[in-house]
Amino acid sequence: MFKRAAAALAAGAMAVVLSACSSGGAANDGAAGGGSDKITIGFSQVGAESGWRTANTKSVQDAAKKAGVTLKFSDAQQKQENQIKAIRSFIQQKVDIIAFSPVVESGWDTVLKEAKAAKIPVILTDRAVDSQDESLYVSFLGSDFVEEGKRAADWLVKEYQGKADPVNIVQLEGTTGSAPANDRKSGFADVIKGDPKFKVLASQTGDFTRAKGKEVMQAFLKSQPKIDVLYAHNDDMALGAIQAIEEAGKQPGKDIKIISIDGVKDAFTAMSQGKINVVVECNPLLGDQLMELAKKVKKGESVERRIKTEEGVFTQDQAAAALPSRQY
Repeated sequence: MFKRAAAALAAGAMAVVLSACSSGGAANDGAAGGGSDKITIGFSQVGAESGWRTANTKSVQDAAKKAGVTLKFSDAQQKQENQIKAIRSFIQQKVDIIAFSPVVESGWDTVLKEAKAAKIPVILTDRAVDSQDESLYVSFLGSDFVEEGKRAADWLVKEYQGKADPVNIVQLEGTTGSAPANDRKSGFADVIKGDPKFKVLASQTGDFTRAKGKEVMQAFLKSQPKIDVLYAHNDDMALGAIQAIEEAGKQPGKDIKIISIDGVKDAFTAMSQGKINVVVECNPLLGDQLMELAKKVKKGESVERRIKTEEGVFTQDQAAAALPSRQY
């Protein structure tokens, strides 16, 4: 499968500088530019389920305006059927490029074949698709979610190095079937599987939302007598879980250590307060890269099949200093 096999292809593909980060309703025009190189992009977004996603949407919209690109934007509201309808609408409108962040990994071949038949190139942003036919899209721009899961587990292994007592873990998964949920789970599991002291007691989707994260964490706290670590696939679920932990009379970050992924401002604030122990960054500011990539595709230039974003890992002692510079 491409997304797992091509992780190393983009080592030199980060020459483009990331910049600037709302979601909209059904397909609408974002901005228009002039000149003979005018491009129209149809962009289907997952939804507005988190602060990360809002920043990602704004990044694309702002970059389109800056680049003089006409953006046809559609919010799928976390439903695959809405994305498929949007892509078919973009095909009917004869846009130059279709870009989308897939709600889930599977079930895209039919509509992507329709785009291919219409000779409209497709760019995957943020999330990949699970398809045997790699000719259905020209490039995938986004994070390495498996690596993010591994980085989360690497911190955990280091934190408990030399300790023999069992470490009881609960996991808040992202949207079922989505690439980040699948890959962040597998990457994490790959690292800890060799050490029997790490035990994942419960793992359930929180759908990447703060409200669901709180709800599921409340259930974990009732069903599991001792939880040492919470691993959340995104910050919004972690922030919701913090509310549940505090309401249960426990101290997040101390009684229950918290590992999260994304790097939104609210998570950095929580880290600076000692409530989150570590955040693995997932950069949503893909807009400028997407516009640059779309222009190259429109001109018929060769592009990297896999373009990764640059990201880091932040701990509590780094949070306060990094907080003022966070753009999302």
